[in-house]
Amino acid sequence: MSILPRLATVVLALAVALPATAGVQEDERARNSLRVLQEIQAIPESGIPAAMFDEAKAIVVIPDTLKIGLVLGGRRGHGLLSVKTADGTWSNPAFVKLTGGSIGFQAGVQSSDVVLAFTTQRGLDSIVNGKITLGADASVAAGPIGRTTGMATDGQLKAEIWSWSRARGLFAGVALDGAVLTIDDEANQAVYGAGTTPRMIFEDRAPQRPSAEVVSFRDQLEEASAAAHASRAGSVPASRAATAPAVAPAAPAAPAAQQDWGSQPLNVPAGQERPSAPAQQGFQPVEPDEDRVRSEPLP
Repeated sequence: MSILPRLATVVLALAVALPATAGVQEDERARNSLRVLQEIQAIPESGIPAAMFDEAKAIVVIPDTLKIGLVLGGRRGHGLLSVKTADGTWSNPAFVKLTGGSIGFQAGVQSSDVVLAFTTQRGLDSIVNGKITLGADASVAAGPIGRTTGMATDGQLKAEIWSWSRARGLFAGVALDGAVLTIDDEANQAVYGAGTTPRMIFEDRAPQRPSAEVVSFRDQLEEASAAAHASRAGSVPASRAATAPAVAPAAPAAPAAQQDWGSQPLNVPAGQERPSAPAQQGFQPVEPDEDRVRSEPLP
């Protein structure tokens, strides 16, 4: 009979320990995603455009994505997805998975960081509903390169998702056609509580609060977006200043009667005094000169 209380104690201990163990794994994933965001901001001019943080409707960061190939290849990674809310701020992140396959001459194992930027609401709605196949459910294209480059640079492709990858060194645009992005419901419920859906996470209605590591990912996005927005806003006054006249038009000269005589420059030879202003005299009557004034008879 004594074994039943002991068994109940063990089961209770396991039930308490399981969420904590799952949370540790998700926290590590959040820390790696945060690292990738920080490295994006630190890379030089030839990197992911800073405008991505200001213009994108959603951003996915999948660190340490494994790509394994031996003729037939496969890709798998776990990361975070945050969406931009109606007031322009970033939501708490949801956990996602990236899987895909490829056929061709390939061999070896490669680890890379993958970044996706959603530019339209249609592509975002697909992933919120469960999963999205890149290139099929939404068009995907290699993202532009250059810190000062805007996101809307490809008028022909009109890509709904931009994608970048980094195996070594800087990020570069890469096409991920055929890869599948899926919501990781198991990880989301381990962090946000049982029964949590992606919409509940994005609308801040999850049953429990996420850990500090998960929140730090959202805070980093807020910081990057604010810096990108301030940088772009600061360039507008500068451009306007470039088109403004450099010198203001000179005021019209005052009439001669109002000018100060003593202030006018004179070309006076050395050793001579500057002439003083002529004294003003009053009106004096003038006597007519009878010798000069002649009268003519009227016709």
